Amino acid sequence: MQQSNDETPPLFEEDVFRAPPKLREPLGAALHSEELHALGARLPRSLWLGTSSWSFPGWKPLVYQGDSRESTLVREGLPFYAKHPLFRSVGVDKSFYRPTPRVEFERLAAQVPDDFRFLVKMWRGTVERGVRGPGSAPVTAGDTTPDAFLDPRVAEFDCVRPAMEGLGEKAGPLLFQFPPMRLAGGRAHRGFISQLGNFLAALPKGPIYAVELRNRTLLTPEYAPRLAALLAETGAVPCLTVHPTMPNIAVQARELILDPTRPLVMRWMLRSNHAYAEAKDLYEPFDKLAEPDDGSRDALARLARAAISAGIGAWIIVNNKAEGSSPLSVERLARRIVDAPEA
Repeated sequence: MQQSNDETPPLFEEDVFRAPPKLREPLGAALHSEELHALGARLPRSLWLGTSSWSFPGWKPLVYQGDSRESTLVREGLPFYAKHPLFRSVGVDKSFYRPTPRVEFERLAAQVPDDFRFLVKMWRGTVERGVRGPGSAPVTAGDTTPDAFLDPRVAEFDCVRPAMEGLGEKAGPLLFQFPPMRLAGGRAHRGFISQLGNFLAALPKGPIYAVELRNRTLLTPEYAPRLAALLAETGAVPCLTVHPTMPNIAVQARELILDPTRPLVMRWMLRSNHAYAEAKDLYEPFDKLAEPDDGSRDALARLARAAISAGIGAWIIVNNKAEGSSPLSVERLARRIVDAPEA
């Protein structure tokens, strides 16, 4: 019996001509101009420029080409980030949110050149009250169980050792970034400074420990000299930061009396006229300089040149929320450092 036409599959079904899924172009490094390579060659080897993390799809084609989805960049982007002519450092932020094991730092170190250095944020539990480790219940009112705030043993074994052992020679500054704290009155300010000094003194010797504050009252004449002295005594350095909670970095540098024998560490984080979330909404996808901040750039460049001239070296890590696109901010900053105006 002959099959009816209704039962016969059509020869030219729509699916027959449907285009196959488009293969994504493999992730790769952007094709940088000869001018950018020449700028990178002019930068002093004692200067480590970089950005806060590397996994931003909007950086195509500033940093990447090909498959630049965020998930791809998280897994595979770092080696291509490190091929950028100006990038010799990067901030590792995820270690702030949970202690990071040594094997993860080893994986990062294996992806970058020998002269690359990581700036690693230490776990937030060591700098913020009321934080416990992953899987622990949060601290509640009336809970007398001690947390990890300024606990040197937690910092050493959960943060410092994994980073130093995993990164080896590629470890740069280990950053303790304190959030704004409630310091009501002189006793609270002096108590924090004393506790910070004891904490830093108890940490293993060797790493560059950097301390970033978000309380401008700690930089007043009443407390800044004491803070500067404890940093010098313990061998730690301040991390100068461009952030609305703090005075400008020139004031920070003056009040903290920078040690001329220790590296300079600076982070260009956030413009003074925006909150963090607001800047993120305004600037995404972080592919252009939305609001240039010439004053901060000039101050950073001036301090970096002074540090390089003194032979102590300098780190500058730049956030997208500083001007809108940290790769472009780094480029302008690099030009400002090497092309200093005549006095």
